[in-house]
Amino acid sequence: MKLKVITSNPGKVAEYQKAFDELGIEMEHYRLPYDEVQTSDLEEVVNKGMDEIIAKGVRDFIVDDTGLFIDSLKGFPGVWSAYAQKTIGNKGILKLMDGVEDRGAEFRCCIGCDLDGKRLVVVGVCRGVITEEAKGTDGFGYDPIFSPDGKLTFAEMSVEDKNRISHRGNAVRHLIEELKTI
Repeated sequence: MKLKVITSNPGKVAEYQKAFDELGIEMEHYRLPYDEVQTSDLEEVVNKGMDEIIAKGVRDFIVDDTGLFIDSLKGFPGVWSAYAQKTIGNKGILKLMDGVEDRGAEFRCCIGCDLDGKRLVVVGVCRGVITEEAKGTDGFGYDPIFSPDGKLTFAEMSVEDKNRISHRGNAVRHLIEELKTI
């Protein structure tokens, strides 16, 4: 079985492939632009995206939306995480956090899956902190400034270690459990 992973980020495809190897599901990187509705709710973004993708005739796919929600910034950048990453990057987030004591944050990942015409939507969460400086060279996006344990950032972890605890890893495990029931 093959699922299309609709994303512009090849790092996501690699994470999905490692997670789905146990089920013998092959991931195919599939680039397909679609409109992301502007809302503060990840599940709404995913559901509207799925509607548009299905309307384009694409089936058997995974799409996700992920956000970094920083407590002291009232949830910013949240669903606008990709935009914030492109415009101010990790340096900009660290600048916004300069001198801030409450560094609590959480990553949330909402995955939508269309398989044989069935729709599944799951959410995974990972609590952690924003570090004082960027550390590590692996991963992508906010990985160098997010630490789930206050010790290592996601960018300092192997993909396997990150997947065991990450927001996407948690969402994937929920999705796998749901897929086993189909």
